[in-house]
Amino acid sequence: MSIGGIESLGGFRPLATPSLDAATAGPTVSATQGPEGPSGEFGALLVDGIDRLQQVQSTSDNLAVQAATGDLDAIHRYTIAASEAAVTTQLTVAMRNKALESFTEIMRMPV
Repeated sequence: MSIGGIESLGGFRPLATPSLDAATAGPTVSATQGPEGPSGEFGALLVDGIDRLQQVQSTSDNLAVQAATGDLDAIHRYTIAASEAAVTTQLTVAMRNKALESFTEIMRMPV
């Protein structure tokens, strides 16, 4: 039995690590860089994460219906999908809570 990394949890990907050359060159900030970051992927990552959460929950719901109607041959598929949906939802809620806490702390900073 092998245990996979976080990639096995329904599409979560580890963040890319910058190369050593990019780290030694120092940060470059353009005038149009905004909250998206240098590559403009922050918003896309949020939308992608929410889409994946919805997909995992939809899969779990479909398997639950199949299990209830007796059409599901392997009940372990539903158990795994339900657990995956629960963990994914918990992770999403925890990330949202941390983002709200961070925003609140930033708003409390004196100018």
